[in-house]
Amino acid sequence: MDLKILSLATDKTTDKLQECLQSLKADELASLLQNQAVKGRAVGTFLRAILKGSPCSEEDGALRRYKIYSCCIQLVESGDLQQDVASEIVGLLMLEVHHFPGPLLVDLANDFVGAVREDRLVNGKSLELLPIILTALATKKEALACGKGDLNGEECKRQLIDTLCSVRWAQRYMIQLTSMFKDVRLTPEEMNLVVAKVLTMFSKLNLQEIPPLVYQLLVLSSKGSRRNVLDGIIAFFRELDKQHSEEQSDDELSELAAAPADELHHVEGTIILHIVFAIKLDCELGRELLKHLKAGQQGDPSKCLCPFSIALLLSLTRIQRFEEQVFDLLKTSVVKSFKDLQLLQGSKFLQTLVPQRTCVSTMILEVVKNSVHSWDHVTQGLIEFGFILMDSYGPKKILDGKAVEIGSSLSKMTNQHACKLGANILLETFKIHEMIRQEILEQVLNRVVTRTSSPISHFLDLFSDIIMYAPLILQNCSKVTETFDYLFFLPLQTVQGLLKAVQPLLKISMSMRDSLILVLRKAMFASQLDARKSAVAGFLLLLKNFKVLGSLPSSQCTQSIGVTQVHVDVHSRYSAVANETFCLEIIDSLKRCLGQQADVRLLLYEGFYDVLRRNSQLASSIMQTLFSQLKQFYEPEPDLLPPLKLGACVVTQGSQIFLQEPLDHLLSCIQHCLAWYKNRVVPLQQGDEGEEEEEELYHELDDMLESITVRMIKSELEDFELDKSADFSQSTNVGIKNNICACLVMGVCEVLMEYNFSISNFSKSKFEEILSLFTCYKKFSDILSEKAGKGKAKMASKASDSLLSMKFVSELLTALFRDSIQSHEESLSILRSSSEFMHYAVNVALQKVQQLIRTGRVSGPDGQNPDRIFQNLCDITRVLLWRYTSIPTSVEESGKKEKGKSISLLCLEGLQKILSAVQQFYQPKVQQFLQALDVMGTEEEEAGVTVTQRASFQIRQFQRSLLNLLSSEEEDFNSKEALLLLTVLSTLSKLLEPTSPQFVQMLSWTSKICKEYSREDVSFCKSLMNLFFSLHVLYKSPVTLLRDLSQDIHGQLGDIDQDVEIEKTDHFAMVNLRTAAPTVCLLVLSQAEKVLEEVDWLITKIKGSVNQETLSDASSQAVPPNLLIEKAIIMQLGTLVTFFHELVQTALPSGSCVDTLLKDLSKIYSTLTAFIKYYLQVCQNSRGIPNTVEKLVKLSGSHLTPVCYSFISYVQNKSSNNPKCSEKEKAAVSTTMAKVLRETKPIPNLVFAIEQYEKFLIQLSKKCKVNLMQHMKLSTSRDFKIRGNVLDMVLREDGEDESEEGAASALTQQDKEPAKKRRKKCLS
Repeated sequence: MDLKILSLATDKTTDKLQECLQSLKADELASLLQNQAVKGRAVGTFLRAILKGSPCSEEDGALRRYKIYSCCIQLVESGDLQQDVASEIVGLLMLEVHHFPGPLLVDLANDFVGAVREDRLVNGKSLELLPIILTALATKKEALACGKGDLNGEECKRQLIDTLCSVRWAQRYMIQLTSMFKDVRLTPEEMNLVVAKVLTMFSKLNLQEIPPLVYQLLVLSSKGSRRNVLDGIIAFFRELDKQHSEEQSDDELSELAAAPADELHHVEGTIILHIVFAIKLDCELGRELLKHLKAGQQGDPSKCLCPFSIALLLSLTRIQRFEEQVFDLLKTSVVKSFKDLQLLQGSKFLQTLVPQRTCVSTMILEVVKNSVHSWDHVTQGLIEFGFILMDSYGPKKILDGKAVEIGSSLSKMTNQHACKLGANILLETFKIHEMIRQEILEQVLNRVVTRTSSPISHFLDLFSDIIMYAPLILQNCSKVTETFDYLFFLPLQTVQGLLKAVQPLLKISMSMRDSLILVLRKAMFASQLDARKSAVAGFLLLLKNFKVLGSLPSSQCTQSIGVTQVHVDVHSRYSAVANETFCLEIIDSLKRCLGQQADVRLLLYEGFYDVLRRNSQLASSIMQTLFSQLKQFYEPEPDLLPPLKLGACVVTQGSQIFLQEPLDHLLSCIQHCLAWYKNRVVPLQQGDEGEEEEEELYHELDDMLESITVRMIKSELEDFELDKSADFSQSTNVGIKNNICACLVMGVCEVLMEYNFSISNFSKSKFEEILSLFTCYKKFSDILSEKAGKGKAKMASKASDSLLSMKFVSELLTALFRDSIQSHEESLSILRSSSEFMHYAVNVALQKVQQLIRTGRVSGPDGQNPDRIFQNLCDITRVLLWRYTSIPTSVEESGKKEKGKSISLLCLEGLQKILSAVQQFYQPKVQQFLQALDVMGTEEEEAGVTVTQRASFQIRQFQRSLLNLLSSEEEDFNSKEALLLLTVLSTLSKLLEPTSPQFVQMLSWTSKICKEYSREDVSFCKSLMNLFFSLHVLYKSPVTLLRDLSQDIHGQLGDIDQDVEIEKTDHFAMVNLRTAAPTVCLLVLSQAEKVLEEVDWLITKIKGSVNQETLSDASSQAVPPNLLIEKAIIMQLGTLVTFFHELVQTALPSGSCVDTLLKDLSKIYSTLTAFIKYYLQVCQNSRGIPNTVEKLVKLSGSHLTPVCYSFISYVQNKSSNNPKCSEKEKAAVSTTMAKVLRETKPIPNLVFAIEQYEKFLIQLSKKCKVNLMQHMKLSTSRDFKIRGNVLDMVLREDGEDESEEGAASALTQQDKEPAKKRRKKCLS
């Protein structure tokens, strides 16, 4: 039969073929077709013959054709056919689909939908037909029976797609179903339907099955609905990552979660590649991604940004057209995230409303961690982004050798965090990816070498961290060795940082060490002074870090190398004997520096002590070198005065005089080395011959210092040729030389004081010598202070670099103030009897702390050892605190009236500076610091005490002191002390936990002071109110406080309408006639600005969340998600309206108060406008406006807008009522008018802000069908017409002036300009 059908098909007519086919039953025909298909012989020809004999123009033919299609579909899905046969059948069926009548097309499509619903499809091959069927169906215009009614072809297609998307899809042909839709012309609604269906299927698939489905979805997205596709993919993986991290944190045995993590991140990597590839082909997809993520920034960023989307963005940077946009978006996100975090941390009001989200920085570091799973396409973007953050947000300016941040404290903190994040990204990427280590290292070192004018400390820190992590990997790195060649040209600070960083490498790499030594030796003879200083610094670092056999273990390392360093030492080719030879060679090189400039010698003297302490075996050579140097300037004759050749220390070159030998620093170095030798080496000596020789040297040095001490005490001013009649001016050579010599003598006296104290053992005679040395020091100090005149600033800077070591200062203060041992009493009374010496001791402590705050280090031994500095700070603080609390300033000052500050006041100043230094440099050690100040308890008691409890104990002491001050009379009030106390309290209060009862106690105490005590001291009032506000914002919003203060200000200053009498309120006694304006007024206005900033932030947040809801098409909830925030905003704005209502009616003095108030009024109207715009947006989502909003609008209309216009009139009248300038005041007219112009500039801005507010109120009224404008009174006072009568009067006045002046001269011509301005000003 099959041969008959094939032969009939060759005829020109189809009549016989049709007859033949009609004679066959459907089952027989199906059986024939099946046999042909299974055998694979000419199935195409046979199928064509059947289709030819079944024309769609006849009903029987169409039905037969339909049955053939059904049969073929079953055959293809059966899996019995060969692949090429199945493809041939499907291809033929595709070609004939468009001939079908509409009803049969509907039936065919329904068959497919039924097959999908009932899971009858085996391999999904036949699904290739479905898009053709749907496309053909869409072209049918006639009404077709589909579902419950008659629909045209397009509508039928829509209903079929709807039905198909509503049934369950089996996993095995999900990809074919998705792929099938790309060949169907879909409307946007149909597209959204399909995309939504596919996205819901993600969760039902295994991880490995998701990438191909995503690929098909991305192909499909070229037809539209790109944003939904991207949003769905990102949302799915965000949730998956979240679930996985929660599982990991819950499960202690993370091994269980480890395997899925690898698989998940590999799948994510594949999908990111698919998306990036799709974006390369379809740029619109990339633009949609960026739009989607930018829009998400306004609401909750964590809904858009997650580790997956960040990794996707970083991969996108490989496409050049998107690179800049992506980095800008990521930078903005990072900065915004840090700013939001700081805003939240600084406001209890915001914390209660907005939950703290995951920071973007945490997500980025998560991406770095995940990138280990073959995310090579992400790593390049990570590196670039890390460097962009470090370049953009690193320190920008150098001041006195220290990097300085520019901008507000908020932006400073944000910049520091962003820069630190950049460094962390690069360090973590360096650890994970070996391939890109070289690139990171090169880029870091390039920046270190090329950026000589901008600070690079952040890059040096990163370089140091990299080396600490992988010293063995980097030991043969050529890039580091190349960098040494540039040491000549780098600033000293950079060289020191760089050499410190490479220390671990130098310990394990001989070749690197040799390269460095070669460079340093060349630098030693360079013509540039900085290069020679760099060489000295480099050699000293090498000496400190290469131990010689037999050296004592040092517990005071100035350079902490860390755990990795210990690992390096164990595995290094360590030869102590070789090190000794190496170190002695370096010392020989350094001896040559003793003939160079003072700056080079100074570095050497400051470094030798640290070398000695780290390498005790080098003591002999170092001490011999120092001894030889000192002998050049020492007078050996015991009776010769003075004992030192000061003239030899100063040299003249041409017309210039400068210091050649810093003799005081040389003596200081010798004294410290000597003291160390006695304390550490002498107790361990066994009496060797070599040691006897050394001892002779040390005895000789001791004798020299003794002799210098005795002779310095005997020396008079005339012996130094520096009596009061000597020339000390900075303009003559003699004056400069005398200044240098006087400073040297003062330095020598300080060194000798410390030396004698160290060997005194509380001997009475030694303390008398110390006091005599101080007298000598004081003489020179007084002469320099008296003679300096204009050079006082220079003198002050010299005094700030005292040569006393910080350790000695702490010991001296302890002895002077706290030593109560009976045997020491008599000798210490000598020093205690001199109040000048006591002042001096406290002053030096103060200078040391200032130096630490200014430069991050102190001069003298251990000056760069943070642990030692911290220990000394604790000791000094303990003494100063005891002295201040034991002898109050009032008691001390009543006993003696001396010039300058009292000791107690100096102690308090010292405490204030130390507390700020500890917060700046030792934040992690605050607990330890406060513990050091407390009275010693048992270890168990100490362990359980928190920072808050310790800080609270100290706060109570200072609170008592302030209360004692405030209880005194107004004229006895010590303003300086009160300000210092407030600064100390402010610093300590930052250590209190805001949720603790101690914090609440501090707040209520501050509030009580403000309410009960009245002082006319403006700076005290400002400081107290600042403390009050800083505490209050961490407890609750300060709006009610602002309202009370505004009422007090109004009461004190009176009303703008002089006829109105104001009833005075007394909420806060601190607000009085003297402090109300401008002090308190400007303070409350700045606080109001902060509240408005917070409200603006909240409005932006809820606007963004409304947008996100609209995008995700969230179902309408019973309770709107932003309801709590809306209520809070209305409360804040309502209270602020009453606050401004009071201030706007206050008769404020012209100037900053009026100017700031006008600007802030514009701000509140802008905020109100933004809030109204939000409700315009909400109304679109079929939600009305709450009654509270109506009340807020009513309040603003009745209490604020009318008085604003009255205030504008008041300001303008004040400006225009200026008295007429007299002849003598003509020159000042332009200045006066400029001031008036400046003061009235904010007025147009305010009027515009009010009008904008009213404009959007009208729009909202129309939208929500509520008349909000009934509460707003339109102004009648704003009249911008030219007032003719005023103009005539001014013109007449000007005419009279000109006639009086007579003939026009050049001067008159100049004076006409102000007159013109004045005339314009009157046109209001």
